[in-house]
Amino acid sequence: MIDGSIQSFPLTLDRILDHAAKWHPDTEVVTAGEGGINRRVDYATLRQRALKVSSLLRDYGVVRGNRVATLAWNSQAHVEVWYAIMGMGAVCHTLNPRLTATQLAWMLGQSGATILIVSADLQPLAAKIVAEAPHLERVLVIDGEASPGIGATLEPLIEAASLDIAWGGFDETAPSGLCFTSGSTGAPKGVTYTHRSSFLHTLRLMQADVLGVRSTDSVLPVVPMFHANAWGLPFAVPGAGAKLVLPGRHTDGASLARLIESENVTIAVGVPTVWLGLCEHLETTGTRLPSLQRITVGGAPMPPALMARIEDQLGVAVQTSWGMTELSPVGTFGVMTDADRPAAISGRPALGVDLMLADEKGDPLADQRDREGRLHVRGAAVIERYFGQETPCADAEGWFDTGDLAKIDRRGNLMITGRAKDLIKSGGEWINPAEIEAVVCALPQVSLAAVIGRSDDKWGERPMLLVELREDQDISDQDLLGALRGRVASWWIPDSVVRVPSMPLASTGKIDKLSLRASFSGG
Repeated sequence: MIDGSIQSFPLTLDRILDHAAKWHPDTEVVTAGEGGINRRVDYATLRQRALKVSSLLRDYGVVRGNRVATLAWNSQAHVEVWYAIMGMGAVCHTLNPRLTATQLAWMLGQSGATILIVSADLQPLAAKIVAEAPHLERVLVIDGEASPGIGATLEPLIEAASLDIAWGGFDETAPSGLCFTSGSTGAPKGVTYTHRSSFLHTLRLMQADVLGVRSTDSVLPVVPMFHANAWGLPFAVPGAGAKLVLPGRHTDGASLARLIESENVTIAVGVPTVWLGLCEHLETTGTRLPSLQRITVGGAPMPPALMARIEDQLGVAVQTSWGMTELSPVGTFGVMTDADRPAAISGRPALGVDLMLADEKGDPLADQRDREGRLHVRGAAVIERYFGQETPCADAEGWFDTGDLAKIDRRGNLMITGRAKDLIKSGGEWINPAEIEAVVCALPQVSLAAVIGRSDDKWGERPMLLVELREDQDISDQDLLGALRGRVASWWIPDSVVRVPSMPLASTGKIDKLSLRASFSGG
């Protein structure tokens, strides 16, 4: 008797766009344009164009395993080159244009990429990178014309390119992407994604209690494609056959409001500071966005007051999430059917990722519920080792220490309670800034808040509170600190308050505590 068998079907990312082009050929990919004139293409055409980019890269000598870098905003052209690079078996190395040329040149030196694909408006930065990265051989410009001496404009090359190339044909464990961490806590570290890991991550993202995108949705990823693969949305949205709406570089409140309205966006995804800008624009203008059903947030804690403003005043549901570059990046998502969804809750893990709370030594806590511990993660899309490093960053059982402090409630909801690196040691005892920030951010007068440690001769460190107030709002230092009394230990209450006109943000949209420490810590 011969046992039956299942076909070998490598989980490679080219199959996602193949599926979208075959079964949702007329669904649009829209990019915000200047003057409110949006550019649009359908999935069938986008696939044809991406194949042509693959043939160009092949003619330029790119082979499987080579890394090709992109320095670009969220646009149709960027999606095309993504699939072109990955589909032919090369590795897409995304670069963050909010970093310096020196930092980016260093990353390119690590990856060995010899081709850089850059958005037209980023050519001045690209020129600086080229000057510091002599191994770069070619620059291709998308979303506009190449400046003299920079490189070649990609669009006419696509029009003239052949379709004589096939995607796939390589192992699903082959690398597909490379993304460096922001370097906010030290030297940036590279995370290599594989086709299999990103494909499985896509299937997890598409689950009903995660992002749950439907073919009838219009999805706006404001989270950048250079930030952990835009949280996997350029894969999940085509995979579901939904409309993909891309904002380009303009993500201010007014620009996003126009785009959401013109393209009937139903789901929008990004960090909380983005939605703060949108919320303030809508409140100032008195406009509403009737198509928008859900805003999904991640990347930083969601201020409770902002969540209330969005849900109560704008009538838009807020879905919280948690993840990191090393997780591809989604770890947990808030379940929208839960009656109680406080801002502090980051949601539950879906099939394919597991969580564990440990003590400082890395030993699992005996009780994994309602106890604070160091958060460890493992799963099919979780890092094993950093790019170029021989020593694994996960233990023998696959657990990766995220560096986060967290609790898990009885329903399995994750709550990030702080970052181990952010803890302030005062008089030999630890203070958790995240708990202070959560209370202050709940005040209606406050837009953003951050707590850092300031050097102190007697206590070693003492907490300092920095706040950015909402426009036309005021509150005394006494009332700011008074909100903490009875909510945190008395010795946790900051010694001083600093008002900043605009909170500094890191390249990923989070509050830049490195900058705040450099300016205010006094040590």
